[in-house]
Amino acid sequence: MNSATDSATFWENHYTRLASQWGTTPNAVLAELVTTLAPTPGKALDLGCGHGGDALWLATRGWDVTATDVSATALDRVAAGAEATGVADRVHPALHDLTRTFPAGDFDLVSATYFHTPIEIPRTQVLHRATMSVAPGGLFIVVEHASVAPWSWQADQADQHVYFPTPEDVLASLQVGDGWHIERCHSPERTATGPQGQTATVTDNVIALRRTL
Repeated sequence: MNSATDSATFWENHYTRLASQWGTTPNAVLAELVTTLAPTPGKALDLGCGHGGDALWLATRGWDVTATDVSATALDRVAAGAEATGVADRVHPALHDLTRTFPAGDFDLVSATYFHTPIEIPRTQVLHRATMSVAPGGLFIVVEHASVAPWSWQADQADQHVYFPTPEDVLASLQVGDGWHIERCHSPERTATGPQGQTATVTDNVIALRRTL
């Protein structure tokens, strides 16, 4: 199989096995960044939305959200969640393998929270492409793992010294050039909760950039 098929198969199987309630609350880091840095709602693009926690939260605050994922099961659950929450008119599930197709248009907010996969993909290129979809004045947010949680699919690799880039490395890889203002670029710790209710201290890379041109 090619990487696109591998990715779709992996994530479809992942979400089929995962309880539909998991991942339906917003990422706390994203929520704080949006509340602080982008309080006025507009058009948002959620990359790798999963069960839609971020997309649904944004929609309840007035954002018009294109929610993308490679898993049809995940997107069906996002649509059901949007309907149940009363925001179906502001959440637009979109099936994309972002290594091949990308949503059209410009967005006031583009976010990639935990856009990780065990399948080899050109992740850096996808994120760079995402920056090109940010409208002038808009915000680009990346929140990613900088450590391995005990319940992660990477947990069995922890003794193999999994490499995590620094936030500065991630920022450099985006190659945004001039016309951007750095709002956040750091690696804070937080207490995370796993799918069985277990908790652990983890580290995230957090990058938030404002497009100024």
